[in-house]
Amino acid sequence: MSTTQDITFSNDTFDLAGQLHLPDGFDRDGSYPAVVISTPGSSVKEQIGANYGRGLADRGYVALAFDPGFQGQSGGHPRDLENPAARVDDIRFAVDYLTTLPYVDNSQIGALGICAGGGYAVSATMTDHRIKALGTVVPVNVGRAFRQADTSSKGSAIAMIDGVGDKRTAAAAGEDIDRNMWIPDTEDQATAFGITDIDTLQAVRFYRTPRGYNENSTNRRYFTSDAMMLGYDAFNLVDELLTQPLQVIVGGRLGTTFSYSDGLALWEKAPNAKNFHVIDGAGHYEMYDEPKYVNEAVETLDVFFREHLAS
Repeated sequence: MSTTQDITFSNDTFDLAGQLHLPDGFDRDGSYPAVVISTPGSSVKEQIGANYGRGLADRGYVALAFDPGFQGQSGGHPRDLENPAARVDDIRFAVDYLTTLPYVDNSQIGALGICAGGGYAVSATMTDHRIKALGTVVPVNVGRAFRQADTSSKGSAIAMIDGVGDKRTAAAAGEDIDRNMWIPDTEDQATAFGITDIDTLQAVRFYRTPRGYNENSTNRRYFTSDAMMLGYDAFNLVDELLTQPLQVIVGGRLGTTFSYSDGLALWEKAPNAKNFHVIDGAGHYEMYDEPKYVNEAVETLDVFFREHLAS
C-alpha cells in the first residue's frame, strides 16, 4: 500500500504545503516516475488530490499534491486568493521540488490537472517542458466558466469586473470586503437560493459534508480573484505550445460545469493529443471520489503515463 509524507517547498516568496504519495515498498535509493497534481479551485491537497495521488502511487508513481498559494496550509496573503497566474507558477515550483528528489527520474515527470486545475496544468505544461506528459480529468477553463457563469444578463462579465474595481476602491479606503462563496455552504442554503442544478448540489455534497469536507478548504475566495479569472484563458496558445502528449478524461454525464465541452475543446486544439476517454455515467463531481470512476480514470492515466513517461 502507498504511503503519504507531508512536505513543504518554496515558491521563492513563501512555503507551499504538500503531500508526497509514495509507492508501496518505496526505496529512497530507487528511481521513480513522478506526477505533480493540480487540484480544483477551492480544494486542498487532502481532498481530490489525495484520491488521485494515492491511486497513482499504488501504481508505482511518486505523486505530489499541494495546497495552492494563499490557500489551505500554504502561505501567502491575502488568504483565499485564486490567482490563475500564481496557480500556474505554483505547478512550476512543484516541478522544481520534484527535480531535487534523488529518487525521482527527472526525465519522467508528468502533470495531472483536475477541474480548474486541469486548465492550470495546461498553462504550466505549455511553458514548462520539463513536464513530459499531461493528463487531465474533467478539465475546466476557469476563465470560460466565469465568463459564462451568468448568461441571464448581457454584459454580466463586464459588470463583474466593474464591481471588483468598486470593491478595490472601497478596500483601499479601509473598508472590509466580504469574501465570495464558491458554492453554497450547505444544502439548506442551496435550497434557500433556489438552486436545483444537480452539479451544484453534488459540489455541496462533496465539499460541504463529511463526504469530502476539510477544514482547510474554506469555500471562500478573495474578491479580486474574480477579475483575474475573468481575464484568463487556460487554452490560449495550446495549438502552438502544448507539444507534449495529452490525455483527456471526462465524465459521460453532461452538466453545468461544461468540463466535457472544455475537455473536447482542449483535445481538438492540442497538436499531440493521444486519447479522449469518456467515463460512462459519471458526473463532474462524481469524478472526485466515486471509487469506480476514480479507479477507471487512474487506470487510464497509468496506461498513458507508462507509455509517454518512458525514458
